[in-house]
Amino acid sequence: MGKGNNPASERRGKVFLVGAGPGDPELLTVKAQRLISQAALILHDDLVAPAILALAAPHAEVANVGKRFGAKGATQAEINKRMIAAARRGLEVVRLKGGDPGIFGRLAEEIDALETAGVPFEVVPGVTAGIAAAASLGVSLTDRRKAARVVVVTNHLAHSEATPESTDWRGLIREDSTLVIYMPGHDFAALRDQLLAAGCPLDMPAAIVSRASLPDQRYRFITAGELDGLPPIDSPAVLLVGRSLDRAQRRANSSAALALDEAEFILSSLEA
Repeated sequence: MGKGNNPASERRGKVFLVGAGPGDPELLTVKAQRLISQAALILHDDLVAPAILALAAPHAEVANVGKRFGAKGATQAEINKRMIAAARRGLEVVRLKGGDPGIFGRLAEEIDALETAGVPFEVVPGVTAGIAAAASLGVSLTDRRKAARVVVVTNHLAHSEATPESTDWRGLIREDSTLVIYMPGHDFAALRDQLLAAGCPLDMPAAIVSRASLPDQRYRFITAGELDGLPPIDSPAVLLVGRSLDRAQRRANSSAALALDEAEFILSSLEA
């Protein structure tokens, strides 16, 4: 049989490990958007925005395989098995991950599985939540006057390997660093105590950003010493800590003071 007479049997599938960015469809890379629109199978994380999933082709199978903390979802082994089986059937598969697939997205485990199975794959980067959170606040994570390095860390580690308390904060806290903490959890009082015990100054600027880039984004500027006063924050959330936040924090405080002055002026005018 000549080459091309039976394309279905000769077609080789491929898995694309794609970063969906922080949620805003306009922050998708052009390549990610194209792959989503042409994939036969999309296996997506739980937190991928509906507006991004809406870009899938009408014929595509779209499946939520998310694994949220405290909720049952597909196991990593099940996800790996499904990716491999579809690719072996000649399908183009998009494994769609929130943010960038290489930042706390279990990318290494999926690469290992695909390599072991001999399945072709490609990694497509995306805008990670920490970058999006900083951008939404008008913050540069690096500043040659204040922040010579950026430290990316998670406050939620796999229980089989370690607990959140095992994070070596003392090795991460420095005056010339910006700390980007993914999955900060809800026990901000405990996190505050750990950071302070590691040498973080009480007055170190910090900001918590929830659902960065989305219409319902929320944020709050604080200091490291005020972390224990934070209420529970909607996921996904990122905590930024460092002197690089100084200017944005002052700007936010000035705006809040101006808004308060305007409200008091309006109220006094109505009373008069």
